[in-house]
Amino acid sequence: MAHKISLTHLNEDKFDILQNNKTIRIDAAEESVSTGVRPKALILSALAGCTAIDVVEMLRKMRVEFSDLKIDVEGELTEDTPSTYHTIHLTYYIKLKDEDKSKIEKAVNLSQEKYCGVSAMIKKFAELKVNIEYL
Repeated sequence: MAHKISLTHLNEDKFDILQNNKTIRIDAAEESVSTGVRPKALILSALAGCTAIDVVEMLRKMRVEFSDLKIDVEGELTEDTPSTYHTIHLTYYIKLKDEDKSKIEKAVNLSQEKYCGVSAMIKKFAELKVNIEYL
């Protein structure tokens, strides 16, 4: 299996990426005129998406009722050039019954240790710190 994307230069610092017939706009323009996302931050978005899919699927299989799932990801950059992430903080926010807390913890651990390929890749270059907050 392989993934393939196609990037097209639009103008100046703007590019469109085509993935599975869906477009993602990236750019390096100043925030006030930016129309896309930053390429480096897409790594953080990929991490959130990958683990969210895993966790929701596992909770569904465990028949856990939950609401208000949110994931925040913050990446700390080195001061070197090129700057890279050295530490990434991944925080899950979720509302569920107290008796299901062990199940969300299991789902998060399985995602991080076994299923999420993005987490596995990130761990090769950065420290990944994971936290769960209950709403």
